[in-house]
Amino acid sequence: MNGFKTAMLLAALTALFMGLGYLFGGTGGAIIALAVAAGMNLVTFWNADKIVLRMHNAREVDARTAPEFHGLVARLAQRAGLPMPKVYVVDSPNPNAFATGRNPENAAVAATTGLLGMLGRDEVAAVMAHELGHVRNRDTLIMTMVATIAGAISMIANFGLFFGGHGNGRVNPLAAIAAVFMAPFAAMIVQMAISRTREFGADRAGAEICGDPRALASALAKIAGPARSIPNRTSERNPAASQLYIVPTGVSDLFSTHPATEKRIAALMALGGTGSTSAPPRSAPMAGRSALDPNRRR
Repeated sequence: MNGFKTAMLLAALTALFMGLGYLFGGTGGAIIALAVAAGMNLVTFWNADKIVLRMHNAREVDARTAPEFHGLVARLAQRAGLPMPKVYVVDSPNPNAFATGRNPENAAVAATTGLLGMLGRDEVAAVMAHELGHVRNRDTLIMTMVATIAGAISMIANFGLFFGGHGNGRVNPLAAIAAVFMAPFAAMIVQMAISRTREFGADRAGAEICGDPRALASALAKIAGPARSIPNRTSERNPAASQLYIVPTGVSDLFSTHPATEKRIAALMALGGTGSTSAPPRSAPMAGRSALDPNRRR
């Protein structure tokens, strides 16, 4: 079912792309739009992880350079029944994490130094379990592809605003203007609809993998505020990157691709059988940097 929904989503976005191409360039424009959409799908499919990791200047770590963090991810992957993903660290004070890759066999997970320095060991484990939940649910590829196609739709719509129709008199100027403004929002609405559902799914999977829903709820409570207030240069340059993070950055609640953090915490608390829908008491932060931070002083 997940694969069917993914195929339908990509087909709908590609059709929207072709429609804009036809509106602004006739039959030839639609064919060009189809070719461009197909090319983007292929490029993104094979290079999603590389695109995202390069965007963040992420550096790969291993059992030698970050033994505790790498070992934690290895144990979680084993519990999840997943192949060992590549592990990356992003040098950023913004506390966040993400996963990418076209399938579980070619997956990568990353955490920022801000997150590793802010959370305790159990909370870091819960966050990385959430990211592995995305990998197991095969969310990462589709969200990267949707973001790419949505960006292309916005681009062609903006071109249409300047260059107008295809010269045979069949283009309604009002329809062209509506397409310019509505196409990007249509793509964003589709993107938001699937992402919000999948975040709840990744939270449930992460709680199962780490075995502690309260740890994930505690981590979300700790990083939600700082993730929004501490600058994130990557999402500032490319807002589409925000959808990849466990907590979105640089976007308003109205346009966020994630459910409200409070709702996620409430769902996790209910999953843990606590009978409470409020955030768990925040544990005291570890002294200095987290022991899992590969940049800590030894």
